[in-house]
Amino acid sequence: MKILICAGGTGGGIYPALAAVTALRERGYQRKDFLWIGTKGEMEESLVRQADLQLETIAGGAIAGMPLYKKAIHGAELAVSVPKAYRILHRFQPDVMLMTGGYMAAPVAVAARITGTPIVIFLPDVEPGQSIRFALPQAKKVGATTSGSEAYIPADKLVVTGYPVRPQLRKALRLSKAEALAQFDLKPGRPTLFVFGGSRGAQAINQALMGILPELLTTVQVIHISGTLTWPEVEANMATLTDEQMMFYRAFPYLHNEIGAAFRAADLVVARAGASMLGEGPAFGVPMILVPLAWAWRYQKVNADYLTERGAAVQLTDEQLPEKLLPAITVLLNDEARLAQMRQAAKALDIPNGADNLADLILDVAGDAVRVNSDA
Repeated sequence: MKILICAGGTGGGIYPALAAVTALRERGYQRKDFLWIGTKGEMEESLVRQADLQLETIAGGAIAGMPLYKKAIHGAELAVSVPKAYRILHRFQPDVMLMTGGYMAAPVAVAARITGTPIVIFLPDVEPGQSIRFALPQAKKVGATTSGSEAYIPADKLVVTGYPVRPQLRKALRLSKAEALAQFDLKPGRPTLFVFGGSRGAQAINQALMGILPELLTTVQVIHISGTLTWPEVEANMATLTDEQMMFYRAFPYLHNEIGAAFRAADLVVARAGASMLGEGPAFGVPMILVPLAWAWRYQKVNADYLTERGAAVQLTDEQLPEKLLPAITVLLNDEARLAQMRQAAKALDIPNGADNLADLILDVAGDAVRVNSDA
């Protein structure tokens, strides 16, 4: 059985697909059984090769949140990528395609329609984005992180699989808090704040954190993932901290597998409200301060609302960060009863077997397609 994967953009779409591949490999599927379509120069290019998977790339770029001229350029690139996507599918002859989003999904969905390839969508966020909406009519089934997606996906297509958290991250759940802290050369005895700006970085979060670090580090220790784009600014700011302050501050441009230890060490997380927070936050049962990204469409706000309404998170906006981030952190870290309630609420949202559930869904749809073709 051959499985095509179309996933790219940010880790929220890439990592669930990689977790599903791991689950399928555990059932005996091999490298030759998978082909990944992504975009050249993006995050998936390195991650897919690290996972020892075949990779083909097409041209394109983001549409949502871009200036009009870039929308035109990227849209044209995606349009002319349809023939290449078709050639890839025609050559590989997949039995099923897993799609998790990313702007390259549109031309690949067109190619899948031409070749008759059945599609399984995995919806990382609560609300589908533009590329998923485009492909939705073609999809046989849609796996979803949460039941909140019932408002956006037809009931006959929706299967709540849970978010496929990578096995490398779930291994960190076996660590004691002290062991997780030790991986960052930190010790128990102080509350631990984990600030996560995403793979590329959240400038508003990073700037707000840097503004409060001197006061924050008097009582709290911080693990900070800045994101790659904003790392130079964060690295320069470290040079202004005293030796004593640096004893309680650990900053990185990005962490891949080690991010599990950061979640396990944390008493509180400050992050954007990307899809990964719907899965990784609950997996580690960690209370969250979420700062939804304001531009593009509203998907991060919907994610944040889902977690907030269920008691696992509180929210701030970019505009509120300079004045309200420090008080919000301080109030929560000084309220153990509230933190305990938030931990319990987050953990209640976790579906531990999300990767296996998604693998089952992929194989079910592929099996149905093979049976139909055999009968024909």
